[in-house]
Amino acid sequence: MRDCFSNRGGFDRVLMIVAATFLTVSATSAMAQGDQPRSGAAELAIDAAIPRPEPANVPPPTINDFKLDSVTAAAPSATDRKPAETKPADVATAPATPVAPQAVLNSPPAATTAAPGTSVSAPASASTEPPATAAVAPSTPGSLAPAVPLPPPPAATATAPAAEPAAKVSNVAPADQPVADRLKDMLASKSLRYFDRKAERAAVEKFYGAREYAPIWTQAGSLAESAKGVIARLRGAASDGLNASDYPVPDFAAATTPDALAEADLKLTSSMLDYARHAQNGRMHWSQVSADIEYPEHPTDPTEVLNNVTTAKDASAALDGYNPPQKLYRELKKKLAELRGQGDGPVITIADGPVLRYAPARNKRQPEVLMEDPRVPQLRAKLGITEDAEDTHYDATVAEAVRRFQDNADLRVTGQLDSATVRALNSPKRDRQIDTVVVNMERWRWLPRDLGAPSIGDAYVILNIPDFTLKVMQHDTQVWTTRVVTGKPGVHATPLLSETMKFITVNPTWNVPPSIIYNEYLPALQQDPTVLQRMGLRLEQGRDGSIHISQPPGEANALGRIRFNFPNKFLVYQHDTPDKYLFEKSERAYSHGCMRVQYPDQYAAVLLNITLPNEHWTPERIRSMYGSSEVDLKFPTPIPVNITYQTAFVDDAGKLQLRKDIYGRDATMIAMLNNTRGRDLENVVAHSQPGYSRPPGSSLPPGVSFASNNGFYSSGPSFFDRLFGPPTPPAPIGRRWQQQQRGWYR
Repeated sequence: MRDCFSNRGGFDRVLMIVAATFLTVSATSAMAQGDQPRSGAAELAIDAAIPRPEPANVPPPTINDFKLDSVTAAAPSATDRKPAETKPADVATAPATPVAPQAVLNSPPAATTAAPGTSVSAPASASTEPPATAAVAPSTPGSLAPAVPLPPPPAATATAPAAEPAAKVSNVAPADQPVADRLKDMLASKSLRYFDRKAERAAVEKFYGAREYAPIWTQAGSLAESAKGVIARLRGAASDGLNASDYPVPDFAAATTPDALAEADLKLTSSMLDYARHAQNGRMHWSQVSADIEYPEHPTDPTEVLNNVTTAKDASAALDGYNPPQKLYRELKKKLAELRGQGDGPVITIADGPVLRYAPARNKRQPEVLMEDPRVPQLRAKLGITEDAEDTHYDATVAEAVRRFQDNADLRVTGQLDSATVRALNSPKRDRQIDTVVVNMERWRWLPRDLGAPSIGDAYVILNIPDFTLKVMQHDTQVWTTRVVTGKPGVHATPLLSETMKFITVNPTWNVPPSIIYNEYLPALQQDPTVLQRMGLRLEQGRDGSIHISQPPGEANALGRIRFNFPNKFLVYQHDTPDKYLFEKSERAYSHGCMRVQYPDQYAAVLLNITLPNEHWTPERIRSMYGSSEVDLKFPTPIPVNITYQTAFVDDAGKLQLRKDIYGRDATMIAMLNNTRGRDLENVVAHSQPGYSRPPGSSLPPGVSFASNNGFYSSGPSFFDRLFGPPTPPAPIGRRWQQQQRGWYR
């Protein structure tokens, strides 16, 4: 029995040896196949991510490796063998993760690197030539593979070498690329040389950058159509009352290198932005002219200008669109061309010839003398005479036009066409009339682009100070007009402004402004302490000694029966007046700054019917409200009021009308435009607000009667405290307070 068991045990050991030998040979063969080059990039990536141990360079086990007298046979342990020496160069490593090598003999080779649920299979066929994208160095027999933890499957493909990013395709034409490169460099280092305004510089840099610095005005070195339109507009800037020399045009024909083309591109862009800014805002800011001007700002957006002009079908028209759109401006532009002898056609030149003169008829024996000359039709066109355009007779009409021209050109006024007059007619020298038209066109740029309120048919009020007229406009048509009295020249000049009329006050109270109190009424009181009582004025004095004078509603009120309120910083308004005789004068500058209206009841009815069309207001209805209590009629939609200074305008008959420069605004502007001396006229000038402080030494003479001994003392702060903010006590709220805040000037 024992022999049987011994034989049985021996047989089992033989079977174990054979099985171990088979497994070892199979594993070695499988790993040897894994050393062959892979045929696919995916297999290479898997091999790189899942390292396998290399078989030790030892012979297969034999019968001598096993102890036959052992009852239990055991597989060789990793501690029973010494791993073969491995050189660092022989170790197969993953490209991106170097790992220290170690022996892998502590478990069967097939199981050492397999993660749970993961299997690795050899390729069906292997190429003898390693692929060019292989990232794993082939291992040599006898080398050991490092034991690296198996990463998750997604990481297996991450170790493959990343593909090179595709080069960005440029949208710039190859012929323009050198210019684009130079533009990029210039904008990075020299943009301040071409664009001195921060907003424009930033907009230009962004605009060019968005188009990959491709030139705007040229294509393959040739001028684009948009550039031709812009250049034509810049060269014709004089027709809009601007100076063409302010917008230099680069010589693109001489620009033959990328540097020259890039510089020309930037210079034309700079000139275009300057033109758009001047066309819309004017060459000078209104604050440069006077402290009594306040118009809303409407600056150009350089980004909008760049996009608008460069994408327009007609770049010249797009750039011209920044000029004022109003009809009165366009009419002045036509008259400017006529004054310069340009019109809509070629420049007219008068040829030299004999002196032409006109002699009117003196009596029957001395009839009028009419000289005939072929130059007369050209002279008529030059002087803007449209009647009998082809008549060759030097008649009274032509002679009178020549006299006016001689007067404006500072020539001897004779009415004769002599050589000096011909030279002056052909000379580009600017005369006084042209200067007047140009500065009036400049002032139109200050006004809002939309003068009226769209919700009420673009209705607005426009008052022309030098013409002493007021017009109500709606749907671009004159609805009503009247005469006005404006401020005296000097400190009482009527300010230029654009505001909105919000309500009308019937039976207003007049609160006399401090300037009139201390400059006029106090001196009058020194002469006659009862003068204010006889004028129907109320005199009150505050605790601090300040004086308040007011006039209650009534027929004799300085504001008349109606006041038209459009709140503004100058504290002026329009109103009625008891002094109707002033409207018969041709020049009507007599007020302290406010505007007196000749027919206020009609004016009120017109405005109310515009803003309240369903209530059917009439002048009679307005007059029926006259009394002793103030009544406010509020407008649901405020009506814009534009106070202007037009010394040159075109009347309804198409004739140029010139008015006296009563405030000297023309003279100031002409001098500034003709002699800037390097000044930036576009800068804003800060002006101090008018002072309303009580002048020193002002006191009431003895014997002056007050309207109430305690009425004004109980009314709170003084007039000046209400103006600038009371220290103590706070101003009361009530009807009296509202009255004193309104209507200071008249």
